[in-house]
Amino acid sequence: MSTAAAFAAALPADAASTSTTSTTFSLTGGALDITAPATADLSSFPVSAGYVSGNLGDVVVTDSRGNSGASWTASVSATAVTGSGTAEGVSLPPESVSYDPGVIGATNVTAAGVRLQSLSETPQATVAGTAGTGVNFATWNPTLGVNIPAASAITGTYTVTLSHSVA
Repeated sequence: MSTAAAFAAALPADAASTSTTSTTFSLTGGALDITAPATADLSSFPVSAGYVSGNLGDVVVTDSRGNSGASWTASVSATAVTGSGTAEGVSLPPESVSYDPGVIGATNVTAAGVRLQSLSETPQATVAGTAGTGVNFATWNPTLGVNIPAASAITGTYTVTLSHSVA
């Protein structure tokens, strides 16, 4: 008789065997983070433009905290706009800069944005996420605009630094 046959013969015909294992695991929360392009070039415009605008590039909020009903608010601030080259010494206040988040793509969160007519050195709320579940994301490619008074329209290169934050 084979070993398998001997083992089968040793068990009663009506015997049932069950073994269960209760298994657990944990998920730990991550971070709430925002990323934006390190640099952006809005292009070149005629000195008589008076207003220039262009897209900044993708800004992304990643919420890896893993909360149900999560919410967050993304804010933006700006430095003064400063000229260089032949425009050295020309400066425009941050209030001359506008920020429009435009269309917002969202996954696992409801996201809505507001256009900011003028920025400041103090962060201002621009995109809010609500009712987030699990890991959630939002992405937008904001349009940055700069009003340039005629007296400040000097040929040269201008720089403004934006700071994005999320809480």
